Amino acid sequence: MKIDAFHYVQLGTAYRGLQPVPDEEVIDLYGGTQHIPLYQMSDFYGKGPSIKQFMDIFSLPEMALLSCVVDHFLGHGLEFDQAHLYKDVTDAIRDVHVKGLMYQWIERDMEKYILRGDETFAVLSRLVDHGKQLFLITNSPFSFVDKGMRHMVGPDWRQLFDVVIVQADKPSFFTDPRKPFRKLDEKGSLQWDRITSLEKGKIYRQGNLFDFLRLTEWRGPRVLYFGDHLYSDLADLMLRHGWRTGAIIPELEREIRIINTEQYMHSLTWQQALTGLLERMQTYQDAESRQVLASWVKERQELRCLTKALFNAQFGSIFRTFHNPTYFSRRLVRFSDLYMASLSCLLNYRVDFTFYPRRTPLQHEAPLWMDQLCTGCMKTPFLSDMAHIR
Repeated sequence: MKIDAFHYVQLGTAYRGLQPVPDEEVIDLYGGTQHIPLYQMSDFYGKGPSIKQFMDIFSLPEMALLSCVVDHFLGHGLEFDQAHLYKDVTDAIRDVHVKGLMYQWIERDMEKYILRGDETFAVLSRLVDHGKQLFLITNSPFSFVDKGMRHMVGPDWRQLFDVVIVQADKPSFFTDPRKPFRKLDEKGSLQWDRITSLEKGKIYRQGNLFDFLRLTEWRGPRVLYFGDHLYSDLADLMLRHGWRTGAIIPELEREIRIINTEQYMHSLTWQQALTGLLERMQTYQDAESRQVLASWVKERQELRCLTKALFNAQFGSIFRTFHNPTYFSRRLVRFSDLYMASLSCLLNYRVDFTFYPRRTPLQHEAPLWMDQLCTGCMKTPFLSDMAHIR
């Protein structure tokens, strides 16, 4: 199910297996409300006592597998314990990683699975040419990283990075100071020597952020770190160490394409106009006015469902419920200074470009007609035709 920034379930987005759960049942499950209590929500790292928050692209196969297995059990009338099923699916996903199966499958078809290689090389080269110091911290093993980077960047990829760390075990890399760095030789074998400096062109395994900061002296907002998982990559770095952070959200590319369509803009504009009308005209309670208000409520709800379906028929946009930001959006804004669909988006800006934060209106600063706030335009189409209603 999909939850907004204030812990409310977006009705119409709850599924048991592959079947939608009726709105009435969702409300009944949560004691007559759509609200999920804080104690049931996920903790800081997205793993709460009874709810798991899916956060990144690895979540897609896990969600699909969970849904399909649940649907199979329900469809065949088989009894099962949800806790056991969740654990078995989670263990299966983990084993695919731990046993290296996923890496093997990707390595067999680099062209299919690794995207934007040329653009990645262009970004890295440009940063190095402008005197930036680059580092790579990944949970993947060296053999996989080496083959992938050779495919994208070329055989000399290590010369682009001042520090390369593999099998880092994030997020504990950022919080546990007990694990030391170990150097790997050219064949990927572990060395025994004590690490007193991090050298360019060398490969290091595991380690921890505290030693990393001590050895590099790269601290605070001078560092900009990119990752694709808000918790594992970005949260600790922003909150504990004051780094600047950039989130990579691949779905953003498609969502931006949709919000730039005429259908979306027309739907949202008229939806906001109806919202403004309802807010202004609800004081009129005679029979004819109530009938008009009811028709506006119905039309507004139809438009909300239509707008949702433009993004995804089941869940809508990953960034918004009907009107509120999603719980994911709330965490995204909290833990990232920038977010983008791909690292290659940086090619659209100069290296010395400054991104200034947008001033977001507070509720008491927002104009009465909310369409001006949501569409960003001072004059909204259609509203001029309604001037006589005001």
